[in-house]
Amino acid sequence: MGDLWRKVLAKSCFQRLFLQYMVKLDRINNRILHELVIDGRLSNADLAARVGLSASACLRRVQELERGGVISGYRAVLNRSAIGIGFTAYVAVGLSSHTKASQRAFERSIIKSPEVRECHNVTGVYEYLLRVEVSDINAYKSFHTDVLGSLAQVNSITSFVVMESPKDERA
Repeated sequence: MGDLWRKVLAKSCFQRLFLQYMVKLDRINNRILHELVIDGRLSNADLAARVGLSASACLRRVQELERGGVISGYRAVLNRSAIGIGFTAYVAVGLSSHTKASQRAFERSIIKSPEVRECHNVTGVYEYLLRVEVSDINAYKSFHTDVLGSLAQVNSITSFVVMESPKDERA
């Protein structure tokens, strides 16, 4: 690695560390985060009232949390059944080869698949854990056969069908 790249990497790592230490996660910032996790659409005035700050002080703290990378984005939480998603499965995938090239090829294929809502490289018996959301069991069978079943890198597939989710805090 050249000297220029070492300097660039050192600078970016330093900047990240600096921002992390610059953003102090005190009691008030933790309350702000808690409220935004519950309702990311809160107005700044409502958020300020809930955490006991003036609107301007609250806005400064939220912006600091965003700049520091503590808040990385905001999302809409969708009612899955209202948009035709009636079937969810977690799928453990084992690869036939444990090379970097095989992993990257698998990941490229999965990224293109709209049925896969999450893809995690995990430790243990399997290499990947996927969360798959589709309309029904027939759509899942098609995904299982036509997508996962067609990938040369896939050695094993184990499906865990979600029957109910008594607690789900994903955004």
